Amino acid sequence: GIGAATFASAMGISRDKLHKRRSTGGKQNKWRKKRKYELGRTPAMTKLSSNVTVRRIRVRGGNFKFRALRLDAGNFSWPTEAVTRKTRVLNVVYNASNNELVRTQTLVKNCIVEIDAAPFRQWYEAHYGVAVGLKKKGAAAEETKEETKRSNHVQRKIEARQAKRHLDQALDDQFATGRLYACVSSRPGQSGRCDGYILEGKELEFYLKKMQKKKGKSNA
Repeated sequence: GIGAATFASAMGISRDKLHKRRSTGGKQNKWRKKRKYELGRTPAMTKLSSNVTVRRIRVRGGNFKFRALRLDAGNFSWPTEAVTRKTRVLNVVYNASNNELVRTQTLVKNCIVEIDAAPFRQWYEAHYGVAVGLKKKGAAAEETKEETKRSNHVQRKIEARQAKRHLDQALDDQFATGRLYACVSSRPGQSGRCDGYILEGKELEFYLKKMQKKKGKSNA
């Protein structure tokens, strides 16, 4: 009942190994009390919300951790293009460790999220002079943007970039929806940030298969 819950909260979270058995299976005698450096704290369980909240926590050595409780944006990198933009996180779509964290929209390291594609689309179109993610049936989904007045120098520069340009079809399809799949690589409960990178190539294929499989199971 209530007494048991109060007792559990008073006990605290300990990260020591004294209360565990030895690797050989034998019991260990508790020969000393808990230590401050063995303490644990309650998990942040950072939620996806526009009401951004980050708490500062004083930790060992007088340092600070930043415990994000609610976040809705972060810096995401596009690895093959070596460009990073701040963008909104729209949805948590996959978590390898626990489906419950997807249902509750919890942001943790290595979870797969949907981010707003607009900042990356704008950069791509300005950098290469090519519109991406155009919904066209039977025709190529890419098209050179309407000619704007450019100097010869800028025109030559863009043409040189276009010669080396390659956009993954799966990414182009995502640009058409306005959302990109990305992986969170920061630890929101430790750094107070939700940063990551856009999924591409084999990694994107892997997670698309996983999500498709999960969707199939939920429909069954």
